[in-house]
Amino acid sequence: MRFKHSWVLALVLTGCQVSQPTTPKSDVKTTPDNTSTTAPVAPVTPVIAPVETPVVAAPVVTPQTQEDVWQRIAMQLEMPIPDHKTVDYYRTWYLKHPSHLKTVSQRAQPFLYLITEKIEQRGLPLELALLPVVESSFDAFAYSHGSAAGLWQFVPSTGKMYGLEQDYWYDGRRDVDAATDAALDFLTDLNQRFDGNWSHAIAAYNSGGGRVSSAIRKNTKAGKPIDFFSLSLPKETSAYVPKLLALADVIANQEKYGIDIPPIANKPVVELVKPGEQLDLAIAASYADISVGELQSLNPAYNQWATSPEGNTQLLLPIASVDKFNAQLAQNRGKGMKVARYKVQSGDTVSTLAQKYHTTSQVIRTANNMSNNNIRIGQHLLIPISTKDDKDYTLSATNRLAKTQSKARGQYKLSHTVKKGDSLWSIAKANKISHASLAKWNGMGPRDTLRIGQDLVIWKNGADGAVIRTVFYNVRNGDTVSGIANKFKVKTIDVVKWNSLEKKKYLKPGQKLKLYVDVTKVSV
Repeated sequence: MRFKHSWVLALVLTGCQVSQPTTPKSDVKTTPDNTSTTAPVAPVTPVIAPVETPVVAAPVVTPQTQEDVWQRIAMQLEMPIPDHKTVDYYRTWYLKHPSHLKTVSQRAQPFLYLITEKIEQRGLPLELALLPVVESSFDAFAYSHGSAAGLWQFVPSTGKMYGLEQDYWYDGRRDVDAATDAALDFLTDLNQRFDGNWSHAIAAYNSGGGRVSSAIRKNTKAGKPIDFFSLSLPKETSAYVPKLLALADVIANQEKYGIDIPPIANKPVVELVKPGEQLDLAIAASYADISVGELQSLNPAYNQWATSPEGNTQLLLPIASVDKFNAQLAQNRGKGMKVARYKVQSGDTVSTLAQKYHTTSQVIRTANNMSNNNIRIGQHLLIPISTKDDKDYTLSATNRLAKTQSKARGQYKLSHTVKKGDSLWSIAKANKISHASLAKWNGMGPRDTLRIGQDLVIWKNGADGAVIRTVFYNVRNGDTVSGIANKFKVKTIDVVKWNSLEKKKYLKPGQKLKLYVDVTKVSV
Protein backbone atom coordinates (compact mmCIF):
# COMPACT_ATOMS: atom_id res chain seq x y z
CA MET A 1 0.00 0.00 0.00
CA ARG A 2 2.91 2.39 0.76
CA PHE A 3 4.33 1.82 -2.76
CA LYS A 4 0.92 2.45 -4.25
CA HIS A 5 0.55 5.75 -2.41
CA SER A 6 4.03 6.91 -3.65
CA TRP A 7 3.10 6.07 -7.19
CA VAL A 8 -0.11 8.02 -6.98
CA LEU A 9 1.73 11.01 -5.46
CA ALA A 10 4.32 10.99 -8.30
CA LEU A 11 1.51 10.85 -10.83
CA VAL A 12 -0.20 13.80 -9.20
CA LEU A 13 3.03 15.85 -9.18
CA THR A 14 3.67 15.05 -12.82
CA GLY A 15 0.20 16.10 -13.63
CA CYS A 16 0.81 19.41 -11.84
CA GLN A 17 3.96 20.09 -13.94
CA VAL A 18 2.25 19.30 -17.18
CA SER A 19 -0.60 21.55 -16.32
CA GLN A 20 1.58 24.61 -15.62
CA PRO A 21 1.12 27.44 -18.20
CA THR A 22 3.84 27.72 -20.99
CA THR A 23 6.39 30.51 -20.34
CA PRO A 24 6.12 33.32 -22.94
CA LYS A 25 9.27 34.09 -25.08
CA SER A 26 9.65 37.63 -23.79
CA ASP A 27 10.51 36.23 -20.39
CA VAL A 28 13.58 34.29 -21.66
CA LYS A 29 17.02 35.91 -21.12
CA THR A 30 20.23 34.87 -22.99
CA THR A 31 23.39 34.55 -20.93
CA PRO A 32 26.89 35.23 -22.21
CA ASP A 33 27.53 31.54 -22.65
CA ASN A 34 24.49 31.40 -24.84
CA THR A 35 22.55 29.46 -22.26
CA SER A 36 19.12 30.58 -21.44
CA THR A 37 17.46 30.92 -18.12
CA THR A 38 13.84 31.37 -17.33
CA ALA A 39 12.83 34.60 -15.69
CA PRO A 40 11.19 34.31 -12.34
CA VAL A 41 7.45 33.81 -12.63
CA ALA A 42 4.96 35.08 -10.07
CA PRO A 43 3.36 32.28 -8.12
CA VAL A 44 -0.01 31.13 -9.52
CA THR A 45 -2.96 31.36 -7.14
CA PRO A 46 -5.04 28.22 -7.46
CA VAL A 47 -8.61 28.81 -8.59
CA ILE A 48 -11.10 27.18 -6.23
CA ALA A 49 -14.46 26.45 -7.78
CA PRO A 50 -17.37 27.68 -5.66
CA VAL A 51 -19.22 24.95 -3.78
CA GLU A 52 -22.78 24.78 -4.98
CA THR A 53 -25.42 24.58 -2.21
CA PRO A 54 -27.84 21.79 -3.03
CA VAL A 55 -31.29 23.11 -3.85
CA VAL A 56 -33.97 21.51 -1.70
CA ALA A 57 -37.21 21.23 -3.60
CA ALA A 58 -40.22 22.66 -1.82
CA PRO A 59 -42.75 19.99 -0.84
CA VAL A 60 -45.47 19.54 -3.41
CA VAL A 61 -48.80 20.71 -2.01
CA THR A 62 -51.66 18.53 -3.20
CA PRO A 63 -55.12 17.78 -1.86
CA GLN A 64 -53.90 14.37 -0.78
CA THR A 65 -51.09 15.86 1.36
CA GLN A 66 -53.46 17.96 3.47
CA GLU A 67 -53.81 17.12 7.14
CA ASP A 68 -57.57 17.72 7.13
CA VAL A 69 -59.98 15.82 4.88
CA TRP A 70 -62.26 18.88 4.70
CA GLN A 71 -59.33 20.84 3.23
CA ARG A 72 -58.56 17.98 0.86
CA ILE A 73 -62.13 18.26 -0.41
CA ALA A 74 -62.05 22.08 -0.48
CA MET A 75 -59.05 22.12 -2.82
CA GLN A 76 -60.95 20.06 -5.40
CA LEU A 77 -64.37 21.72 -5.42
CA GLU A 78 -65.11 22.84 -8.96
CA MET A 79 -68.82 23.62 -9.37
CA PRO A 80 -69.37 27.39 -9.76
CA ILE A 81 -71.17 29.17 -6.92
CA PRO A 82 -73.89 31.34 -8.47
CA ASP A 83 -75.02 34.68 -7.11
CA HIS A 84 -78.50 33.50 -6.23
CA LYS A 85 -80.83 34.30 -3.32
CA THR A 86 -81.40 30.63 -2.42
CA VAL A 87 -77.65 29.95 -2.26
CA ASP A 88 -77.27 33.09 -0.15
CA TYR A 89 -80.02 31.94 2.19
CA TYR A 90 -78.42 28.56 2.90
CA ARG A 91 -74.92 30.00 3.17
CA THR A 92 -76.26 32.36 5.85
CA TRP A 93 -77.98 29.45 7.58
CA TYR A 94 -74.77 27.40 7.77
CA LEU A 95 -72.82 30.39 9.08
CA LYS A 96 -75.43 31.12 11.73
CA HIS A 97 -75.49 27.49 12.87
CA PRO A 98 -71.82 26.52 13.32
CA SER A 99 -72.85 23.86 15.86
CA HIS A 100 -74.56 21.97 13.06
CA LEU A 101 -71.33 21.59 11.10
CA LYS A 102 -69.50 20.62 14.28
CA THR A 103 -72.02 17.81 14.82
CA VAL A 104 -71.71 16.81 11.18
CA SER A 105 -67.91 16.68 11.40
CA GLN A 106 -68.09 14.50 14.50
CA ARG A 107 -70.45 12.05 12.78
CA ALA A 108 -68.39 12.09 9.57
CA GLN A 109 -65.09 11.38 11.29
CA PRO A 110 -65.07 7.57 10.74
CA PHE A 111 -66.35 7.73 7.15
CA LEU A 112 -65.33 10.92 5.31
CA TYR A 113 -61.85 9.72 4.32
CA LEU A 114 -63.29 6.48 2.92
CA ILE A 115 -65.94 8.36 0.93
CA THR A 116 -63.43 10.91 -0.39
CA GLU A 117 -61.09 8.15 -1.55
CA LYS A 118 -63.90 6.41 -3.45
CA ILE A 119 -64.92 9.64 -5.19
CA GLU A 120 -61.33 10.50 -6.20
CA GLN A 121 -60.74 6.98 -7.53
CA ARG A 122 -63.68 7.46 -9.90
CA GLY A 123 -62.64 10.97 -10.93
CA LEU A 124 -65.96 12.44 -9.80
CA PRO A 125 -66.46 15.98 -8.44
CA LEU A 126 -65.69 16.27 -4.73
CA GLU A 127 -68.95 18.13 -4.16
CA LEU A 128 -70.45 14.64 -3.99
CA ALA A 129 -68.58 14.03 -0.72
CA LEU A 130 -70.80 16.74 0.79
CA LEU A 131 -74.09 15.15 -0.26
CA PRO A 132 -74.39 13.09 2.97
CA VAL A 133 -74.34 16.40 4.87
CA VAL A 134 -77.33 17.63 2.89
CA GLU A 135 -79.09 14.26 2.80
CA SER A 136 -78.71 13.00 6.36
CA SER A 137 -76.44 15.38 8.30
CA PHE A 138 -74.05 12.42 8.20
CA ASP A 139 -76.33 10.37 10.46
CA ALA A 140 -75.84 6.75 9.36
CA PHE A 141 -79.10 5.76 11.10
CA ALA A 142 -81.18 8.54 9.51
CA TYR A 143 -84.67 7.56 8.31
CA SER A 144 -86.75 10.12 6.46
CA HIS A 145 -90.44 10.77 5.99
CA GLY A 146 -90.08 9.30 2.51
CA SER A 147 -88.82 5.94 3.84
CA ALA A 148 -85.24 6.76 2.82
CA ALA A 149 -82.44 5.37 4.99
CA GLY A 150 -78.74 5.81 5.65
CA LEU A 151 -76.12 8.45 4.89
CA TRP A 152 -77.14 8.56 1.23
CA GLN A 153 -80.91 8.30 1.92
CA PHE A 154 -81.83 5.52 -0.50
CA VAL A 155 -85.52 4.64 -0.76
CA PRO A 156 -86.11 0.87 -0.75
CA SER A 157 -86.72 0.47 -4.49
CA THR A 158 -83.69 2.46 -5.65
CA GLY A 159 -81.52 0.72 -3.06
CA LYS A 160 -82.51 -2.69 -4.41
CA MET A 161 -81.96 -1.49 -7.98
CA TYR A 162 -78.35 -0.71 -7.04
CA GLY A 163 -77.73 -3.96 -5.18
CA LEU A 164 -78.47 -2.93 -1.59
CA GLU A 165 -80.19 -5.88 0.06
CA GLN A 166 -82.79 -5.24 2.76
CA ASP A 167 -84.06 -7.96 5.08
CA TYR A 168 -84.61 -8.86 8.72
CA TRP A 169 -80.90 -8.90 9.52
CA TYR A 170 -79.43 -6.31 7.21
CA ASP A 171 -80.31 -3.06 5.44
CA GLY A 172 -77.67 -2.26 2.83
CA ARG A 173 -78.90 1.33 2.62
CA ARG A 174 -77.17 1.90 5.97
CA ASP A 175 -74.00 0.01 5.03
CA VAL A 176 -71.64 2.97 4.59
CA ASP A 177 -69.21 1.15 2.30
CA ALA A 178 -71.82 -0.54 0.10
CA ALA A 179 -74.20 2.42 0.01
CA THR A 180 -71.40 4.81 -0.99
CA ASP A 181 -70.56 2.60 -3.96
CA ALA A 182 -74.25 2.40 -4.88
CA ALA A 183 -74.73 6.18 -4.56
CA LEU A 184 -71.74 6.90 -6.79
CA ASP A 185 -73.00 4.37 -9.35
CA PHE A 186 -76.41 6.05 -9.28
CA LEU A 187 -74.96 9.56 -9.58
CA THR A 188 -72.68 8.47 -12.44
CA ASP A 189 -75.70 7.07 -14.30
CA LEU A 190 -77.64 10.30 -13.73
CA ASN A 191 -74.71 12.41 -14.93
CA GLN A 192 -74.55 10.42 -18.15
CA ARG A 193 -78.31 10.76 -18.56
CA PHE A 194 -78.04 14.56 -18.32
CA ASP A 195 -75.03 14.86 -20.64
CA GLY A 196 -72.50 15.68 -17.95
CA ASN A 197 -74.56 18.37 -16.21
CA TRP A 198 -73.92 17.76 -12.52
CA SER A 199 -76.54 20.25 -11.31
CA HIS A 200 -79.21 18.30 -13.18
CA ALA A 201 -77.80 14.95 -12.01
CA ILE A 202 -77.73 16.02 -8.36
CA ALA A 203 -81.26 17.41 -8.62
CA ALA A 204 -82.36 14.08 -10.11
CA TYR A 205 -80.74 12.24 -7.20
CA ASN A 206 -83.19 14.08 -4.97
CA SER A 207 -86.40 14.02 -6.98
CA GLY A 208 -85.88 11.40 -9.68
CA GLY A 209 -84.56 11.54 -13.22
CA GLY A 210 -88.03 11.56 -14.78
CA ARG A 211 -89.07 14.73 -12.98
CA VAL A 212 -85.93 16.63 -13.99
CA SER A 213 -86.18 15.40 -17.60
CA SER A 214 -89.80 16.55 -17.73
CA ALA A 215 -88.85 20.01 -16.44
CA ILE A 216 -86.10 20.28 -19.07
CA ARG A 217 -88.48 19.24 -21.88
CA LYS A 218 -91.06 21.77 -20.69
CA ASN A 219 -88.55 24.64 -20.75
CA THR A 220 -87.10 23.57 -24.09
CA LYS A 221 -90.57 23.51 -25.64
CA ALA A 222 -91.29 26.99 -24.24
CA GLY A 223 -87.95 28.35 -25.44
CA LYS A 224 -86.74 28.96 -21.89
CA PRO A 225 -83.27 28.28 -20.45
CA ILE A 226 -82.69 24.81 -19.04
CA ASP A 227 -80.10 25.60 -16.35
CA PHE A 228 -81.03 24.30 -12.91
CA PHE A 229 -82.31 27.64 -11.56
CA SER A 230 -84.64 28.05 -14.55
CA LEU A 231 -86.37 24.68 -14.09
CA SER A 232 -89.72 24.25 -12.37
CA LEU A 233 -88.98 21.58 -9.77
CA PRO A 234 -90.50 20.54 -6.43
CA LYS A 235 -89.76 22.90 -3.55
CA GLU A 236 -87.45 20.41 -1.84
CA THR A 237 -85.41 19.88 -5.01
CA SER A 238 -85.25 23.60 -5.77
CA ALA A 239 -83.54 24.02 -2.41
CA TYR A 240 -81.43 20.86 -2.65
CA VAL A 241 -78.76 21.96 -5.13
CA PRO A 242 -78.42 25.50 -3.68
CA LYS A 243 -77.98 23.98 -0.24
CA LEU A 244 -75.13 21.83 -1.55
CA LEU A 245 -73.48 24.74 -3.37
CA ALA A 246 -73.75 26.97 -0.29
CA LEU A 247 -72.17 24.25 1.81
CA ALA A 248 -69.35 23.82 -0.72
CA ASP A 249 -68.68 27.58 -0.60
CA VAL A 250 -68.50 27.53 3.21
CA ILE A 251 -66.21 24.48 3.24
CA ALA A 252 -63.87 26.08 0.70
CA ASN A 253 -63.74 29.46 2.45
CA GLN A 254 -63.76 28.78 6.18
CA GLU A 255 -61.24 31.52 6.94
CA LYS A 256 -63.08 34.07 4.78
CA TYR A 257 -66.37 33.40 6.57
CA GLY A 258 -64.83 33.10 10.01
CA ILE A 259 -66.09 29.59 10.65
CA ASP A 260 -64.06 26.75 12.11
CA ILE A 261 -65.16 23.23 11.19
CA PRO A 262 -63.48 20.60 13.39
CA PRO A 263 -60.81 18.91 11.23
CA ILE A 264 -60.86 15.26 10.32
CA ALA A 265 -57.49 13.54 9.97
CA ASN A 266 -56.62 12.87 6.34
CA LYS A 267 -55.80 9.21 6.84
CA PRO A 268 -57.64 5.88 6.87
CA VAL A 269 -59.70 5.33 10.00
CA VAL A 270 -61.54 2.12 9.24
CA GLU A 271 -60.88 -0.98 7.18
CA LEU A 272 -63.32 -3.43 5.62
CA VAL A 273 -63.08 -7.07 6.71
CA LYS A 274 -65.13 -10.01 5.47
CA PRO A 275 -65.34 -12.77 8.12
CA GLY A 276 -67.15 -15.18 5.81
CA GLU A 277 -69.52 -16.41 8.54
CA GLN A 278 -72.37 -15.11 10.65
CA LEU A 279 -71.12 -13.43 13.82
CA ASP A 280 -72.85 -12.34 17.00
CA LEU A 281 -72.00 -8.63 17.16
CA ALA A 282 -70.98 -9.00 20.80
CA ILE A 283 -68.52 -11.75 19.86
CA ALA A 284 -67.24 -9.76 16.88
CA ALA A 285 -66.72 -6.75 19.16
CA SER A 286 -64.74 -8.87 21.62
CA TYR A 287 -62.55 -10.14 18.76
CA ALA A 288 -61.78 -6.52 17.82
CA ASP A 289 -61.44 -5.41 21.45
CA ILE A 290 -64.04 -2.65 21.08
CA SER A 291 -67.49 -2.12 22.56
CA VAL A 292 -70.66 -3.46 20.94
CA GLY A 293 -71.88 0.11 20.60
CA GLU A 294 -68.77 1.18 18.69
CA LEU A 295 -69.05 -1.81 16.37
CA GLN A 296 -72.70 -1.04 15.69
CA SER A 297 -71.98 2.65 15.07
CA LEU A 298 -69.48 1.68 12.36
CA ASN A 299 -71.83 -0.96 10.94
CA PRO A 300 -75.34 0.51 11.15
CA ALA A 301 -76.65 -1.85 8.47
CA TYR A 302 -77.17 -4.71 10.93
CA ASN A 303 -80.68 -4.54 12.37
CA GLN A 304 -80.34 -7.31 14.93
CA TRP A 305 -77.75 -8.81 17.28
CA ALA A 306 -75.75 -10.54 14.56
CA THR A 307 -74.55 -10.15 11.00
CA SER A 308 -76.53 -11.85 8.25
CA PRO A 309 -76.57 -15.64 8.26
CA GLU A 310 -75.54 -15.62 4.63
CA GLY A 311 -74.40 -13.03 2.13
CA ASN A 312 -73.77 -9.78 3.96
CA THR A 313 -71.17 -10.35 6.65
CA GLN A 314 -68.71 -7.54 5.97
CA LEU A 315 -67.66 -5.24 8.81
CA LEU A 316 -65.92 -1.88 9.06
CA LEU A 317 -63.42 -1.96 11.92
CA PRO A 318 -60.99 0.58 13.36
CA ILE A 319 -57.67 0.02 11.63
CA ALA A 320 -55.92 -0.60 14.96
CA SER A 321 -58.33 -3.48 15.65
CA VAL A 322 -58.12 -5.36 12.36
CA ASP A 323 -55.09 -7.57 13.08
CA LYS A 324 -56.43 -8.63 16.47
CA PHE A 325 -59.86 -9.32 15.00
CA ASN A 326 -58.44 -11.49 12.21
CA ALA A 327 -56.25 -13.42 14.65
CA GLN A 328 -59.18 -14.10 16.99
CA LEU A 329 -61.42 -15.06 14.11
CA ALA A 330 -58.84 -17.55 12.83
CA GLN A 331 -58.52 -19.12 16.29
CA ASN A 332 -62.28 -19.35 16.80
CA ARG A 333 -63.51 -20.12 13.33
CA GLY A 334 -67.10 -21.39 13.49
CA LYS A 335 -67.63 -20.22 17.08
CA GLY A 336 -69.03 -16.79 16.35
CA MET A 337 -72.57 -17.73 17.32
CA LYS A 338 -74.07 -19.13 20.50
CA VAL A 339 -76.53 -21.99 19.92
CA ALA A 340 -79.30 -23.15 22.25
CA ARG A 341 -80.61 -26.73 22.26
CA TYR A 342 -84.38 -26.57 22.48
CA LYS A 343 -86.91 -29.36 22.96
CA VAL A 344 -90.08 -28.74 20.94
CA GLN A 345 -93.23 -28.49 23.04
CA SER A 346 -96.93 -28.59 22.26
CA GLY A 347 -98.01 -25.48 20.37
CA ASP A 348 -94.54 -24.59 19.13
CA THR A 349 -94.02 -23.55 15.56
CA VAL A 350 -90.84 -22.50 13.80
CA SER A 351 -92.12 -18.93 13.48
CA THR A 352 -93.06 -18.61 17.17
CA LEU A 353 -89.66 -19.97 18.18
CA ALA A 354 -87.97 -17.53 15.83
CA GLN A 355 -89.88 -14.68 17.43
CA LYS A 356 -89.08 -15.92 20.94
CA TYR A 357 -85.33 -16.13 20.27
CA HIS A 358 -85.12 -12.96 18.12
CA THR A 359 -84.10 -14.77 14.98
CA THR A 360 -85.78 -15.91 11.77
CA SER A 361 -87.40 -19.12 10.59
CA GLN A 362 -84.77 -19.37 7.85
CA VAL A 363 -81.96 -19.31 10.42
CA ILE A 364 -83.61 -22.10 12.41
CA ARG A 365 -84.20 -24.18 9.28
CA THR A 366 -80.60 -23.70 8.15
CA ALA A 367 -79.17 -24.58 11.58
CA ASN A 368 -81.17 -27.83 11.60
CA ASN A 369 -80.91 -28.79 7.91
CA MET A 370 -84.69 -28.49 7.53
CA SER A 371 -86.32 -28.18 4.12
CA ASN A 372 -89.62 -26.93 5.57
CA ASN A 373 -91.19 -25.72 8.83
CA ASN A 374 -92.49 -29.10 10.00
CA ILE A 375 -91.46 -29.91 13.61
CA ARG A 376 -92.75 -32.45 16.12
CA ILE A 377 -93.17 -32.51 19.89
CA GLY A 378 -90.04 -33.81 21.62
CA GLN A 379 -87.77 -32.95 18.71
CA HIS A 380 -84.56 -31.11 19.62
CA LEU A 381 -83.66 -28.00 17.64
CA LEU A 382 -80.46 -25.96 17.55
CA ILE A 383 -81.37 -22.27 17.69
CA PRO A 384 -78.72 -19.54 17.27
CA ILE A 385 -79.20 -16.97 20.05
CA SER A 386 -77.49 -13.81 21.22
CA THR A 387 -74.78 -14.02 23.85
CA LYS A 388 -75.95 -10.89 25.64
CA ASP A 389 -79.23 -9.34 26.70
CA ASP A 390 -81.11 -7.43 24.00
CA LYS A 391 -80.42 -4.09 25.68
CA ASP A 392 -76.66 -4.65 25.37
CA TYR A 393 -76.98 -4.30 21.59
CA THR A 394 -77.65 -0.61 22.08
CA LEU A 395 -78.07 0.36 18.43
CA SER A 396 -80.15 -2.57 17.22
CA ALA A 397 -83.36 -1.72 15.37
CA THR A 398 -85.45 -2.74 18.40
CA ASN A 399 -83.53 -0.53 20.81
CA ARG A 400 -83.48 2.43 18.43
CA LEU A 401 -87.24 2.12 18.00
CA ALA A 402 -87.77 1.91 21.77
CA LYS A 403 -85.76 5.11 22.22
CA THR A 404 -87.77 6.88 19.51
CA GLN A 405 -91.09 5.77 20.98
CA SER A 406 -90.10 6.78 24.51
CA LYS A 407 -89.33 10.37 23.53
CA ALA A 408 -92.06 12.59 24.97
CA ARG A 409 -94.23 14.18 22.26
CA GLY A 410 -97.19 15.17 24.40
CA GLN A 411 -98.71 15.11 27.88
CA TYR A 412 -99.32 11.37 27.96
CA LYS A 413 -98.68 8.28 25.90
CA LEU A 414 -101.12 5.65 24.64
CA SER A 415 -100.39 2.33 22.94
CA HIS A 416 -102.05 0.72 19.97
CA THR A 417 -101.51 -2.83 18.71
CA VAL A 418 -102.06 -3.04 14.96
CA LYS A 419 -104.92 -5.27 13.89
CA LYS A 420 -106.19 -6.38 10.50
CA GLY A 421 -107.38 -3.44 8.41
CA ASP A 422 -105.43 -0.81 10.32
CA SER A 423 -103.38 1.86 8.57
CA LEU A 424 -101.46 4.85 9.82
CA TRP A 425 -104.21 7.06 8.41
CA SER A 426 -107.10 5.20 10.08
CA ILE A 427 -105.35 5.03 13.47
CA ALA A 428 -104.44 8.71 13.29
CA LYS A 429 -108.00 9.68 12.36
CA ALA A 430 -109.47 7.66 15.23
CA ASN A 431 -107.16 9.42 17.68
CA LYS A 432 -107.51 12.87 16.07
CA ILE A 433 -103.81 13.23 15.36
CA SER A 434 -101.69 13.72 12.23
CA HIS A 435 -100.75 10.50 10.44
CA ALA A 436 -97.34 12.07 9.69
CA SER A 437 -96.82 12.64 13.42
CA LEU A 438 -97.93 9.10 14.20
CA ALA A 439 -95.36 7.78 11.74
CA LYS A 440 -92.59 9.97 13.19
CA TRP A 441 -93.36 8.91 16.78
CA ASN A 442 -92.89 5.30 15.70
CA GLY A 443 -89.78 5.63 13.55
CA MET A 444 -91.65 5.19 10.29
CA GLY A 445 -92.37 7.05 7.09
CA PRO A 446 -95.97 8.17 6.34
CA ARG A 447 -96.16 5.74 3.43
CA ASP A 448 -94.78 2.74 5.34
CA THR A 449 -97.06 -0.26 5.76
CA LEU A 450 -98.05 -1.72 9.12
CA ARG A 451 -97.94 -5.34 10.21
CA ILE A 452 -100.49 -7.08 12.38
CA GLY A 453 -99.35 -7.18 16.01
CA GLN A 454 -97.06 -4.17 15.65
CA ASP A 455 -97.07 -1.89 18.72
CA LEU A 456 -97.45 1.85 18.12
CA VAL A 457 -97.30 4.76 20.55
CA ILE A 458 -99.75 7.65 20.41
CA TRP A 459 -99.06 10.92 22.17
CA LYS A 460 -101.93 13.10 23.32
CA ASN A 461 -102.24 16.58 24.78
CA GLY A 462 -105.79 16.40 26.13
CA ALA A 463 -107.27 18.07 23.05
CA ASP A 464 -110.54 17.02 21.33
CA GLY A 465 -112.55 17.63 24.52
CA ALA A 466 -110.55 15.28 26.74
CA VAL A 467 -109.32 16.48 30.12
CA ILE A 468 -106.39 14.34 31.14
CA ARG A 469 -105.31 14.03 34.72
CA THR A 470 -102.61 11.93 36.33
CA VAL A 471 -104.22 9.54 38.83
CA PHE A 472 -102.37 7.35 41.32
CA TYR A 473 -104.31 4.22 42.20
CA ASN A 474 -103.59 1.95 45.19
CA VAL A 475 -104.07 -1.70 44.28
CA ARG A 476 -106.61 -3.60 46.41
CA ASN A 477 -107.18 -7.30 47.01
CA GLY A 478 -108.67 -8.92 43.94
CA ASP A 479 -107.63 -6.15 41.53
CA THR A 480 -106.40 -7.07 38.07
CA VAL A 481 -104.80 -4.90 35.44
CA SER A 482 -107.72 -5.36 33.06
CA GLY A 483 -110.22 -4.59 35.81
CA ILE A 484 -108.44 -1.35 36.72
CA ALA A 485 -108.20 -0.40 33.03
CA ASN A 486 -111.95 -0.93 32.56
CA LYS A 487 -112.75 1.09 35.66
CA PHE A 488 -110.83 4.13 34.40
CA LYS A 489 -111.72 3.70 30.70
CA VAL A 490 -108.14 3.17 29.57
CA LYS A 491 -106.41 0.33 27.76
CA THR A 492 -104.88 -2.59 29.63
CA ILE A 493 -101.70 -2.37 27.54
CA ASP A 494 -101.34 1.29 28.51
CA VAL A 495 -101.60 0.51 32.22
CA VAL A 496 -98.88 -2.10 31.72
CA LYS A 497 -96.58 0.31 29.88
CA TRP A 498 -97.21 3.29 32.15
CA ASN A 499 -96.10 1.20 35.11
CA SER A 500 -93.50 -1.11 33.52
CA LEU A 501 -95.51 -4.19 34.40
CA GLU A 502 -94.34 -6.28 31.43
CA LYS A 503 -92.31 -8.71 33.54
CA LYS A 504 -94.57 -8.68 36.62
CA LYS A 505 -97.18 -11.41 36.68
CA TYR A 506 -99.24 -10.24 39.63
CA LEU A 507 -100.34 -7.04 41.32
CA LYS A 508 -99.75 -6.63 45.04
CA PRO A 509 -102.19 -4.98 47.43
CA GLY A 510 -100.91 -1.53 48.28
CA GLN A 511 -98.97 -1.25 45.03
CA LYS A 512 -99.33 2.22 43.51
CA LEU A 513 -100.15 2.56 39.80
CA LYS A 514 -99.88 5.68 37.67
CA LEU A 515 -102.77 6.27 35.25
CA TYR A 516 -103.56 8.97 32.71
CA VAL A 517 -107.30 9.34 32.89
CA ASP A 518 -109.80 11.39 30.88
CA VAL A 519 -111.87 12.80 33.73
CA THR A 520 -114.69 13.66 31.36
CA LYS A 521 -115.35 9.93 30.98
CA VAL A 522 -115.05 8.74 34.57
CA SER A 523 -115.55 10.01 38.09
CA VAL A 524 -112.24 10.21 39.89
